[in-house]
Amino acid sequence: MKKILVPTDFSDHAEYALKAAAQIAKKNNGEILLVHMLELPHQTNDAINHGSEIPEIIFFKNAVLKRMEELINSDYLEGIKVSQLIQFEVAFEGIMKISKANDIDIIIMGSHGASGMKEMFVGSNAEKVVRNSEIPVLIIKEDRFSFKIEHFVFASDFSEEIRKPFQKVVEIANNFGSTLHLLYINTPNNFKSTHGAQAIMDNFISEFKIQNYQTHIYNDANIENGVLHFSNQISADLIGMCTHGRKGLAHFLNGSVSESLVNHAHRPVITFKI
Repeated sequence: MKKILVPTDFSDHAEYALKAAAQIAKKNNGEILLVHMLELPHQTNDAINHGSEIPEIIFFKNAVLKRMEELINSDYLEGIKVSQLIQFEVAFEGIMKISKANDIDIIIMGSHGASGMKEMFVGSNAEKVVRNSEIPVLIIKEDRFSFKIEHFVFASDFSEEIRKPFQKVVEIANNFGSTLHLLYINTPNNFKSTHGAQAIMDNFISEFKIQNYQTHIYNDANIENGVLHFSNQISADLIGMCTHGRKGLAHFLNGSVSESLVNHAHRPVITFKI
């Protein structure tokens, strides 16, 4: 996690993410790319596309530059290499392009979640980034004085397709000296015996070198509730899951537990693309 992208809209939640990124960067001798997506009215975007510098654009850009400088001069960023980028683009689309263009290792962003009709039809920018990102995305919901990962819950079905992204899970757990809690959720619609579920987990982790881990089988009404209830039970510092990044009709019909957790969990959530 050497190159960290942090999108900001200058909200409190965005700064919570920046504070967490600062602690991770210091621990890994990393650097931060602080990005603001300046979404302007359509007529203003047309002017930009034609190379015009109208007063409205200058006003918005200067205001953002001032806020960026204030953030970069924050005490908690002292000693960290921080670059800034302002881009005229729709937020999540710009984040995706910038992360690829700059070989970013992880995206860290704040979110207050989405709910109800907004969640169903629009979704938060964080949810869209989780769905589309090829690299890990860490979502921060609360201000944390110390971003530590003593207890890292990773929930999965531990199938073959999880093996590749799971290597990044192991790297993060080992890097932070975390106890990695490997969690299998048993639900009424997909129930396995304790013996069967444990065998799946034991076979899965046999080829990985995990410094400190525990396995857990937890019964609940559905996967999301199981992850949230178990994480609360052990006071987890971080929840991790993999996502398929389904889009279109497949996403509408199947949904995504990881995206739902991004909206509903109060604890930090990190996602890994399968």
